[in-house]
Amino acid sequence: MIQHCPTPTELDDLELLVSGAYAPLTRFNEPGSVVTLDLPDGATEAELVDPEGLPLARVAADGSLEPLTHAQYGPFRRLHLTPAQAREQHAGATFVPVVDALSEADLEELRGLGRVVFVALMGTGTSSLSPVALVRATLAAADLLDKAAVVAVPLPAHGDAEADHALGAQVVRTYAGDDPVHALTDPSAGRAQDLPAAIAAIVDEDQPAPEEQGLVLFFTGLSGSGKSTLARALMDLLLEQGGRTVTSLDGDVVRRHLSAGLTFSKADRETNIRRIGWVAAEIARHGGVAVCSPIAPFAETREQVQAMVEAAGGAFFLVHVATPLEECERRDRKGLYAKARAGEIPEFTGISSPYEEPVDPAVRVDTTGRTIEDALDDVLVALDEAGYLHLRGTDG
Repeated sequence: MIQHCPTPTELDDLELLVSGAYAPLTRFNEPGSVVTLDLPDGATEAELVDPEGLPLARVAADGSLEPLTHAQYGPFRRLHLTPAQAREQHAGATFVPVVDALSEADLEELRGLGRVVFVALMGTGTSSLSPVALVRATLAAADLLDKAAVVAVPLPAHGDAEADHALGAQVVRTYAGDDPVHALTDPSAGRAQDLPAAIAAIVDEDQPAPEEQGLVLFFTGLSGSGKSTLARALMDLLLEQGGRTVTSLDGDVVRRHLSAGLTFSKADRETNIRRIGWVAAEIARHGGVAVCSPIAPFAETREQVQAMVEAAGGAFFLVHVATPLEECERRDRKGLYAKARAGEIPEFTGISSPYEEPVDPAVRVDTTGRTIEDALDDVLVALDEAGYLHLRGTDG
């Protein structure tokens, strides 16, 4: 039996299936259900593990589950009660589903209900806040009421708004049992102007202004397009300005230190890009700027990197250095195109392996016949307009 680490959404679903929160649903891939599991390489059964490799459950060919242990990682794990535990500990309370920071108006609506249990639906993609920030904001709201507790429920979004709404209502009702459920009248009304100070501070920390957000500047283009030169020039400007931590993840440097031993096969090139993406996402998670300049020829892999960055709370800024192949080959400073034409380099991007041009990059730059300063200005204008960096007019 293979071991498989599910996606974040699937891990959330697994926890709710095992805990009974999805009852009467008890398995993956029931007909018509959004609670699905995709196993790799055509497998029909597997041992499901967490990101650290801890076995959580075995899934059979029919989607049924054999629990092995409960999830043991993640902030606020103590608040992840099963429905049975929540009903036992909070019998007689009013259960209130929460998917966003609560405003003064929300709290005023809840005063007078007696004992309240906030059910923080903090699964992947359900809230505009990060899961940790949603729980922190909900705990802060509980502190502002006389009698309130918080239960963290990792209900994820599945991309079907109607089905997700119905599933969420079912889960909250399962937690409440015979006790009342109170849905806030309008949980978004006036929130931006009406957040209690303690909650507003959590939201501001979780959703910084664009110029304070972790940022991944991802330059993609053919070998010889000028992407590395543009990336280095931009990094120099960032270092000259100061105020942000900046890390370069240049393709050749990464190959020597992070991806030594990988070949230039399609599979290994994708692995190399995913490694760059993972490191860049971690830099963005902590508010830094990562400047990446691999060829990254495949759209699917670039999208995977973007997903990693955004899941870490960072912004992904894709620069397509769209210098034509003819110009890149004319430059050929390393002699790579000549070797590729001679068959000495297999699977060379642009010659014997495709380059999939980005459909909607943040900015597209052609360096043909232009100075680096002139081409870089296209990038600086786009960054300035997006609000991420304001480097135009920097001396030198």
